[in-house]
Amino acid sequence: MAEKMVTQEPDDELTEALTDLFTNVSTMIKGDLQGTNNTLKLLENMNLKVAEEYKGFGDVAAGLRVFVERLKVKSENFDEYVQQIDAIEQQVTDLEVVISMLDKYVSLLESKVQSVYKMPTSSS
Repeated sequence: MAEKMVTQEPDDELTEALTDLFTNVSTMIKGDLQGTNNTLKLLENMNLKVAEEYKGFGDVAAGLRVFVERLKVKSENFDEYVQQIDAIEQQVTDLEVVISMLDKYVSLLESKVQSVYKMPTSSS
């Protein structure tokens, strides 16, 4: 019977060691899985935050698109006025040329008139 106790003791130690080994491996795997789970949860939260930010950017982009379309319509309305301003500018340039010519003509007439008044008359 003493032999049976000695033989059972190593079996009990082996069983206990194996149980501890499996328990420790199980704990290690649970910890590893928990770490992976925590990483995935963090990734999920980050994705939700980024999605929320991009939704805000989408709203801003949509608002900018509407704003740009309105500016385009206003710009098209101003094109007519720009053409009118260009035409007026051309007319002003043409008028300046005519005025310059008239100014030279008036100066010439003025000098002729002055020369006529300065000439002595033959009857006096």
